[in-house]
Amino acid sequence: MKHLPLTALTLLATALTCGAQTWSYSDCVDYARTHNITLQKALLSEQTANINLDEAEGQWEPTLDFATTHAFTNYPWGEGTKNGYNSSYGLNAGWTVWNGGQRENTIRRNKILTEVQKLNTGHIMRTLETDLLQVYINILYAKESIGIYEEAARLSAAQAERAKALMEAGRASRVDYAQLRSQAEQDAYALVNARGLYDTRRMELKKLLELGIDSSLELLPVEWTPEQVLASLPPMDESYNLALSTDLRLRQLELQKESADADIAIARAGRMPRISLSAGVGTGYSAPGRAFGTSLKQSWNESIGITFALPILDAKKTRSDVARARVQKLDADLDIDLRHTELAQLVENWYIDTRSAQSQYEAAREQLNAAILTADLTEEQFKLGLVNPVELMTAHNTLTQARCTALQTKYMAMLGQKMIEFYRNATVVLP
Repeated sequence: MKHLPLTALTLLATALTCGAQTWSYSDCVDYARTHNITLQKALLSEQTANINLDEAEGQWEPTLDFATTHAFTNYPWGEGTKNGYNSSYGLNAGWTVWNGGQRENTIRRNKILTEVQKLNTGHIMRTLETDLLQVYINILYAKESIGIYEEAARLSAAQAERAKALMEAGRASRVDYAQLRSQAEQDAYALVNARGLYDTRRMELKKLLELGIDSSLELLPVEWTPEQVLASLPPMDESYNLALSTDLRLRQLELQKESADADIAIARAGRMPRISLSAGVGTGYSAPGRAFGTSLKQSWNESIGITFALPILDAKKTRSDVARARVQKLDADLDIDLRHTELAQLVENWYIDTRSAQSQYEAAREQLNAAILTADLTEEQFKLGLVNPVELMTAHNTLTQARCTALQTKYMAMLGQKMIEFYRNATVVLP
């Protein structure tokens, strides 16, 4: 083992840790922050934006290059020397003094785009947090529902065994036993489906966390009291205003509008004059002729110049660039308006769903209490031979359904509360 590379040891330790620990919601968020591939790709886009900004700022620096040319010439019908060799060596520098503000606005635009990319990364992370929240709560619900179906399967199996004993004793018919046996099989099948749903939800979480197929995943349970489930919600308009102030996507769109303004200024620079400086030193050598050193010395030259360029016609390129940039700005305005509408709909939908789930939860608790009482009384009556198996199965199924409904509405209400909390605070905490 000591000969394994350090990276292999690290990966092994990580795998063992991931397989052994119980995950809280905050654990999932922290792990996804460093392992989710979509988020990592966004971070790479951030690096690209920084590189582009550095390149734009570099336009203020002068250019410098060295050039050399070598040529061999043949004069097949010339008189005297028919072959010649020429070479030149030069060091050239250039610097743009003014280009209509294009350089300054390009830097401004790239700074904005760098910030846009950072906000995009943050938005992806927040979206990942809400996805993790929904999957996490769905897993908790799926796991707890397994307990309901296990209890239902255990009870129906016990009832079927009792019916079998009564049938063998001549106190129950074969039909009664067959009906209760069928109910036990149905409950066993429902239990299998519940376990399959739990595994599916865990697989969804593994995908978000980028965990391997062999990793084990157990979640830290969260307990909520009925008072917490039925807690009153904050004012909806207040939540909407908070969502507007904390939404990174909206801020990103506003910056993209500023970027469109910079693009308009860059495009307009196509009509502006350009001024640039140039300087250079060079020399050359020709053969046959003077000695190499003498030729280099006598050919030495120095130059300095200024260039003034005024665009006159450019085949409508500048005009088209300005028009496209203005369209982009209008599109950014529409995206901002659309995001306002999306946030309003998202917040309102979560309020509607949460209030509906809370009302359903209250009703489900009453139905559950009634179903428990009915099931207990029906089972006692069945033992006394006062009700038939159909009535017993009906009471049994009603109780199971009431338990599932109460559980489902509880988790729906808590998910809604946590999503509203997220839109208000841009973060969410599970106890």
